[in-house]
Amino acid sequence: MRKDGGVGYRAGYDALLLLSFGGPEGPQDVRPFLENVTRGRGVPPDRLDEVAQHYLHFGGVSPINRCNRELIARIEAELAAEAIDLSVYFGNRNWHPLVADTVATMAADGVRSALVFATSAYGGYSACLQYHEDIAAARAAVGPSAPRLVKLRQFFDHPLFVQANADAVRAALASPALASPALAGRLPRLVFTSHSVPVSADEVAGPPSDRGRRYSRQVAEAARLVAAEAGVDEYDVVWQSRSGPPSRPWLEPDIVDHLDTLHARGVAAVVVSPVGFVSDHLEVLWDLDDAARTHAEKHGMALVRAATAGSDPRFARLVVELVREHTAHAAPRALSAIPPAGAGVNGQPCAPGCCQPR
Repeated sequence: MRKDGGVGYRAGYDALLLLSFGGPEGPQDVRPFLENVTRGRGVPPDRLDEVAQHYLHFGGVSPINRCNRELIARIEAELAAEAIDLSVYFGNRNWHPLVADTVATMAADGVRSALVFATSAYGGYSACLQYHEDIAAARAAVGPSAPRLVKLRQFFDHPLFVQANADAVRAALASPALASPALAGRLPRLVFTSHSVPVSADEVAGPPSDRGRRYSRQVAEAARLVAAEAGVDEYDVVWQSRSGPPSRPWLEPDIVDHLDTLHARGVAAVVVSPVGFVSDHLEVLWDLDDAARTHAEKHGMALVRAATAGSDPRFARLVVELVREHTAHAAPRALSAIPPAGAGVNGQPCAPGCCQPR
């Protein structure tokens, strides 16, 4: 391993793959995209029609691909600044560029071994294990020429992730929307939110020290760290974007229901931090900026939404720090006492079975 002006750090890796969820980039993409997302889950067509309207409300375009391309540009700049010679590729689970197509391109380009950054900070099935499944399926589709792919660790408690979210909370608390005379002397309530999942999916197997609700536990820990960094003593952790049948228990309370609770308690203003998300994609725009804000207005409550961490320059630096754990043996940085769920121990990659549901 060496560092110089031309070759840079490699340590056996040729590339970095940014792996994300994907989203439609035009009205014609919306229904096929939703069918990809829900394939095999028995979601009725009328539910797809309902969700399709959320996308069509924004012109049929999810911001997630644009956000990821902008992030890739910042990552490339950070890699260049660190003289880390890795090509950066982009692949998605549910929409173009699909990860299998990207892995095929990587193989054709001669990539033999690559690190994978998944755009989720947390453990759990959808947030972690399913990305391992995406990686395995893409490699199987490409065949023997597919490069080795190593998923980077979870980063919910990385100092740069915490700092970026905390500064976004501070900015939201200082918003002019919270400076009206009617709110004088009335502190806004800080509410952290993340994507709800079935309770059964939150329960993971593992050693006794880390068995149980990994995803929700990590979200709660991230919220605690961000609140402490922002200097806020009291806050709530709630959930959003539930899509399952009422008969199946999901993580609660929902953000809209919680606004009712806060209103009943006399809370006049709310700052919402979407700590469970790394970019302003459609579920943030629709569920928070539209549905939650409209519901708050019905109660006469002010609602300000904090920015997501992905647009902060420190987020690209975070990605490169995770890369350096593998290419330069950099010591992993974490602020939490929660066990790292089999991922990131001494810079080791995320273990494929670390988030297996119980």
